[in-house]
Amino acid sequence: MPAHGAPPPEQPAEPLAPEAAPPAEPPASEAEQSAPGPTAEGARVRRRRPLATALGAAGGVVLLLAGYAALDAADVAPGPLTRRSAPTAAPLPTAPAAVVPPTAAPAVLPPLEEDAPAASEEGLAAVLGPLLADPALGPSVSASVLDATDGRALLDVQAAVPRTPASTVKVLTAAAALRALGPATVLRTRVVQGAVPGEVVLVGGGDVLLAAGAGDPDRVLGRAGLGDLAAETAAALRAQDRPVVSVRVDDTAFQGPGLSAGWAPGDVGSGFVAPVSALAVDAGRLRPAPVAPRHPDPAMAAAEAFAERLAEHGVEVAGPVLRAPAPAGAEELAAVSSAPVAEQVEWMLATSDNVSAEALGRLIARERGLPPTFDGASAAVRAEVAALGVPVDGVHLVGTSGLGRSSTVPARTLTGVLAAAASDAHPELRATLTGLPVAQATGTLAERFEQPPAAPAAGVVRAKTGSLNGVTSLAGLLRTTDGQLLAFAVMADAVPSGGTLAARRAMDRIAAVLVECGCR
Repeated sequence: MPAHGAPPPEQPAEPLAPEAAPPAEPPASEAEQSAPGPTAEGARVRRRRPLATALGAAGGVVLLLAGYAALDAADVAPGPLTRRSAPTAAPLPTAPAAVVPPTAAPAVLPPLEEDAPAASEEGLAAVLGPLLADPALGPSVSASVLDATDGRALLDVQAAVPRTPASTVKVLTAAAALRALGPATVLRTRVVQGAVPGEVVLVGGGDVLLAAGAGDPDRVLGRAGLGDLAAETAAALRAQDRPVVSVRVDDTAFQGPGLSAGWAPGDVGSGFVAPVSALAVDAGRLRPAPVAPRHPDPAMAAAEAFAERLAEHGVEVAGPVLRAPAPAGAEELAAVSSAPVAEQVEWMLATSDNVSAEALGRLIARERGLPPTFDGASAAVRAEVAALGVPVDGVHLVGTSGLGRSSTVPARTLTGVLAAAASDAHPELRATLTGLPVAQATGTLAERFEQPPAAPAAGVVRAKTGSLNGVTSLAGLLRTTDGQLLAFAVMADAVPSGGTLAARRAMDRIAAVLVECGCR
């Protein structure tokens, strides 16, 4: 079960999108948004390093400035590293003092001007209308733009029409997890006494980002380590004079099938996702690599890794690892804790990891008394979004990662959640914004917005990408050159065959125009 604690959040390292490759058409699947985390061996991720944290009120909105000072070649995913400097991210709303801020030294920044010139509905429609009609987007396009400070709709182009969201659905999952679980909640992986003497049970609590060895307090992926858990367990067993044990694993915190009927048969082997499980090492990857297949049974793989670590600490493990439920009220021998939910949400958004998104969905379901299944998680996320006062008509989820093609979300729901996260009414949702990739700097936007006419948005646009075959979407937050904070979403779910790159560039141009146009 979740426990509460609040280590300072880190700025997660993020993989680059594959768009930096030559203009050959990349595979338009969520794999491009599910690159391995920052500890993957051989991965190169452009690391986001905070320069300053800004805490200054402006019309009730507090701003966060996240800067990007350096690139770490050891942490950069496939793509060029030295072509340019990463731009500085524009200010964003951040939580008030009640929420633990990043560890960078605070500095006062100029607040947003309350009387900043505002875009008008007529101005936006006139400028963006032709761009939304770009043939590269196909015939099925929606767009929504809100003033993020007051939720006022500035652009509605079929914004209530349900469309396939792809990974932009993770915006909903992120907000729902923060609201239902709480930003400071951590997930505990425990070892308890088994049903018979000489038996221990590894109990999964929903942490799918475990390290196989020692945990790393400075990372989200691998914050809790099975090596540390084994060391603590071995010490407890020595105190009981039990040098030989059998190991069992209890992964019953999640229920139902681990694989969605909406996923492609090759998604696990291709590394896009793993079966949803209550515990996993490295989000279920078989090996730490930039692209690696996932384990068909992540819980058992984690339990076997734990048994190996236990043996390394001098405990003889008798027989194979088996599944067994932990006895009610069993004595706890050891436990390790994950990074807080806020940090996990940031990591999930930055890497677009499907495994952690699905695990968070099931944790939300458990917290709200729903079955921790695909259906329960989908219903729980929808209910949390509705509780924010955001319209959910047309929201139909078949999972909480966006990998299922039959999920639908209207553009206005995405912008509604983003605007809620930016408001001072919901400081608990701030990680929904701070986890968004930054144009030309981090995550799946690191290799986008690099050429005119999209370049003006570099460092200014923060957005979640979405990509499936025939589907391209972009939803996020930006600050205009006039100082207005806008939430935006553009969705296209009938992109012409082979047109993924062109559709992305069309959306990048739309975001850049939003930054610069004024549109009054």
